Amino acid sequence: MGFTDFFSDVWDTFSHPSPDADAGGKASTNTPSSGTDEESGDEKDVNKDDAKDGEDSEQGHKPSGDDDEAEEEEEEETVDPKDELEEECRNSQGCAQPKHHFDECQERVTGQIESDGKAKEDCVEEFFHLAHCVTSCAAPKLFAQLK
Repeated sequence: MGFTDFFSDVWDTFSHPSPDADAGGKASTNTPSSGTDEESGDEKDVNKDDAKDGEDSEQGHKPSGDDDEAEEEEEEETVDPKDELEEECRNSQGCAQPKHHFDECQERVTGQIESDGKAKEDCVEEFFHLAHCVTSCAAPKLFAQLK
């Protein structure tokens, strides 16, 4: 972008009035201001018609009744089998070593925070080792259930 291009862009930007600017800089009194609760004449007429129509029929949110409660009780909450399988794997012998390292790291970091007010390390690496172990253990069992 050259030096003259810059000035021509600036000139174009500031030389043309905004299309939504009012003439003479005065506020319009014909329509309500944006963000106010004022209604135009047309809106008042439509709202009056809606109010008249609303007397005959109900609209909007229906209050919950006995029917809704009965349906909720009948519906069983579905449980994600992935969560259960991962919990089993996390506590299994196969993931005992990564879980042990993660737990030790958490204890160290918690102790550092309590004594110094901040931690000198984090347990991200240990967490990812544990997550990898749990996922590797749970994935085959999960996909066997889904087939």
